[in-house]
Amino acid sequence: MKSIKIYLALMAFSLTIVSCEVRSSTHVKASKSKPMPPGQAKKVFGTKSAKPFAPGQNK
Repeated sequence: MKSIKIYLALMAFSLTIVSCEVRSSTHVKASKSKPMPPGQAKKVFGTKSAKPFAPGQNK
């Protein structure tokens, strides 16, 4: 009888921990990042011109 109580207590504790983990991960919202400006993309990719990264300049 004592081992059943310990088992039930451990189950309740583990379910509490798991439910806290699940709830905390569902509330995290990914921020919508803005597209990278052409000048910054030029710096990241190491090109000499930002023209290929500008949306109005692509053919």
